[in-house]
Amino acid sequence: MSRRMIVVTGGAGFIGSNIVARLGEEDRHDVVVCDRLDNAALGKWKNIAKHPIADFWQPEELFEKLERHAEAVEAIVHMGAISSTTEADADLILRTNFSLSRDLWDWCALRDARMIYASSAATYGDGEAGFADDDSLEALSALRPLNAYGYSKMLFDQYAVRQADRGQSPRQWAGLKFFNVYGPNEYHKGAMKSVVAQIWPKVQADEAVTLFRSHNPAYADGGQMRDFVFVDDVVDIIAWLLDTPSVSGVFNAGSGQARSFLDLAHATFAAAGKAARVDYVDTPESIRDKYQYFTEARMERVRAAGYPGQSTPLEEGVRRYVQDFLSQPDAYR
Repeated sequence: MSRRMIVVTGGAGFIGSNIVARLGEEDRHDVVVCDRLDNAALGKWKNIAKHPIADFWQPEELFEKLERHAEAVEAIVHMGAISSTTEADADLILRTNFSLSRDLWDWCALRDARMIYASSAATYGDGEAGFADDDSLEALSALRPLNAYGYSKMLFDQYAVRQADRGQSPRQWAGLKFFNVYGPNEYHKGAMKSVVAQIWPKVQADEAVTLFRSHNPAYADGGQMRDFVFVDDVVDIIAWLLDTPSVSGVFNAGSGQARSFLDLAHATFAAAGKAARVDYVDTPESIRDKYQYFTEARMERVRAAGYPGQSTPLEEGVRRYVQDFLSQPDAYR
């Protein structure tokens, strides 16, 4: 009897490829990647080059392939999305982030497959209502995202909960609200890379790095705070969910501790064994009115559901990223 299959959409992307790496290490399922590799020069193909995969599907053939292998599909880990918060084409965002997710949900519900998908902390908007991952339809509908990307993720969270309440869901389903994830295999993301990856070339060259000046009197320059989470930690949550099919719902995936951008810069310099050098520039006016000064995941619900993992401290995560990947001749996992 052939092995069961896990399909990872967006499996050549940042978080997706780290999931593929973990599943390859465990070697309990056939792992299929569905993605686009884009321009070879960007190196996205290198994200999966070291890991055994059973097949590679183009996005256009996803549902045809799913039907062909329906009896073997154990779960879809749906990481495929337009993740840019500055994408201007709202229709494209909704087609990619909502409509495709909806159709995959319906397929999993029909074919008795499980589904784990990427939501986003962008659903919380400016954060004034807090960052508690209450997944009641009422709480999800009260959120006010600041951009079309966050709206598309909120819309699908609402769809998932509504369908689950009606008994029309996959046998296991889970949405993860990723906060500021950093780690190996994000190099193709351009301006959407983590701050660690963006400042690394200057840190490596022993030059000053640039952070945004604060335009909020409650925060010092560089004191703007984010929940920075090492990619291994979010992969741990996904691996636990795959091993715990009784757990469903929408959960935060962060570290649970807000830290400043200045802390992050200092950690990156320290990991490289260099003295920190930081300059500041004004936050661009185009994003100033939408700029978040604080995010921090509430992690109580996923822990109450039984998740036993611990978050990697910022300094340790940055050290591992810098020393094991960014500073190496081959920076790919």
